[in-house]
Amino acid sequence: MLQLEPYGPIGIIAHNANRDFVKAVSDVLYQKRKKRLDNNANPYVHTPGYCRSDYLIDSELIRFQTGEGKYQIEESIRGHDIFIITDVLSHNETLDIFGYKHVMSPDDHYRDLLRIVSTCSGKARRINVIMPFVYEGRQEKRETSNESMDVAAMLKQLYELGVANLIIFDPHDGRIANAVPLMGIDFPKSAYKIISTLLSTFDTFKLDKDKTIVVSPDESGVNRGIFYSSLLNLPLGIFYRDRDYSKKIDGEHPIKNYEYLGDDIAGRDVLIIDDMINSGSTMLRTSKILKVHGARDIYCCATFGLFTDGLDTFDEAYEDGVIKSVLCTNLSYHPADLLERKWYVNVDMIPYVARIIEAINANESVTDLINSTSRITDFLGQMRIGELFDEDEFEDNKNS
Repeated sequence: MLQLEPYGPIGIIAHNANRDFVKAVSDVLYQKRKKRLDNNANPYVHTPGYCRSDYLIDSELIRFQTGEGKYQIEESIRGHDIFIITDVLSHNETLDIFGYKHVMSPDDHYRDLLRIVSTCSGKARRINVIMPFVYEGRQEKRETSNESMDVAAMLKQLYELGVANLIIFDPHDGRIANAVPLMGIDFPKSAYKIISTLLSTFDTFKLDKDKTIVVSPDESGVNRGIFYSSLLNLPLGIFYRDRDYSKKIDGEHPIKNYEYLGDDIAGRDVLIIDDMINSGSTMLRTSKILKVHGARDIYCCATFGLFTDGLDTFDEAYEDGVIKSVLCTNLSYHPADLLERKWYVNVDMIPYVARIIEAINANESVTDLINSTSRITDFLGQMRIGELFDEDEFEDNKNS
């Protein structure tokens, strides 16, 4: 049980179109705290503001016809531990600019986030931002001195506005934290929820090194592949991009060929691991090559499923038997028609986000919570001895 004193009453602000996700986080948080209150299981359960049926802060983003805006909070947040949950990739909102419809971009969402943070500054006791997909975080490094480093500027700006803690899931490159060494930045992994969802959904998927292999679709994600393969005790295969470094096309060195390095694929199920599915071209190209090499069922797993080129290519790959399933978390916006696809499995991260909020609010060490190694090991241990259990109960017992 959490026995640490809360830093202050929790207040959650839902930014942009992720209100349903944030409301669900608030509901889970209430259920957990209500259970402790009923059992009188924590000396701080009677602290004012500890257990509320709704932790959402009543607020509104007001937009002008020019596209400019302002943020307004409708209730007092003084003394609150504020958690702003944002989704910079949400693309289902529009705004009117001079009579024209404009789809909200990551730049627009980030500017609105700054409005929220500046409104809370000087009033909230502490400001925390949960930004699952980090804004501008796909830039791994500066290749030349003549290009911007937007993620570093973003982090510094949030820090200067008073953000104390920033939560980012599975960043493309964790070295971005070096831009703000005095800021509390944590990088939770979604691996535990992906693995547990995979194993509970597909009983044909076996953790057998002779029947299953983990594959990284490119060399940049090899560390991610090593993490999964070592925990699952499965062999690892890697695709290497053979580039032509003598020229650039659209700012990139063109790829001459894809080389596979690893054990034989024939007759094995394949678990393809990546941090995101952008257009999906890399994931599907990898799957087709693996099928040619005799792979059996192919499971594509990623923290963020963006599907920027639509879903038709994945529909076709599923109908042709190229892929068995795609598993992505609900940390970023997904259109309703994606959830209806037979090949798609939604990995629910809501209980995990609620647990992180509780840990930060109690100033609890989040090392074990964020490092999912022990949680995966315990989960697999119980799976191997055949124990069936409620996953939410397992979460509570493991982390409380």
